Amino acid sequence: MPPVFAHGALRLYLLALLESGPKHGYELIKALNERFGGTYSPSAGTIYPRLGKLEEEGLVATESAGRRTNYHITPAGLAELNTRRDELAGVENDISASVRRLADNLRDDIRTNMRGLRADLAATAEAARASVRNGEFSTAGARQSPEGHRTLKEAEMLLQAFRDDLRVELRLQAGRQPLSPVALETVRTVLDQARISIRNSLPG
Repeated sequence: MPPVFAHGALRLYLLALLESGPKHGYELIKALNERFGGTYSPSAGTIYPRLGKLEEEGLVATESAGRRTNYHITPAGLAELNTRRDELAGVENDISASVRRLADNLRDDIRTNMRGLRADLAATAEAARASVRNGEFSTAGARQSPEGHRTLKEAEMLLQAFRDDLRVELRLQAGRQPLSPVALETVRTVLDQARISIRNSLPG
């Protein structure tokens, strides 16, 4: 896959992000993640060496803010940014193209994974139907017997536990960063396929 940023482009974009005000390293990483719609998140090992180089060149300066180190653009950094506005516009265009490319790659991965998931769910559904055909379960008796009521209750509890666990995971993720459209599409597709497979596993 081609690099997300061309040579020197991330350095310039960091200056642009700092133009709006001081930021610490995590804020810069989060800003980049949001700019890419969650499809790309640079590592600390990518960001901090470039910030250090910018500081060496006098384009950014640091100041302590509690346990964090804030970076802010210097007059020299702002002057460089102003002379490279046209180049920055090109970087923005490249980022938009990268977002589209990364989203396409993620969608392809989702489709591949979904094909495997559909196959697994279909196999599980077929195994359940085979059990019914082989007489391992008596559906008529299950509707009336205490055992049938217990299995129904257990199935409902499993669904409730799954729902509760997934809600917690989604809320935790949303607290860290916004849920991307690709992630939402994945959740919707997986749940749709799971519903279809569960319905197919039930006796007619």
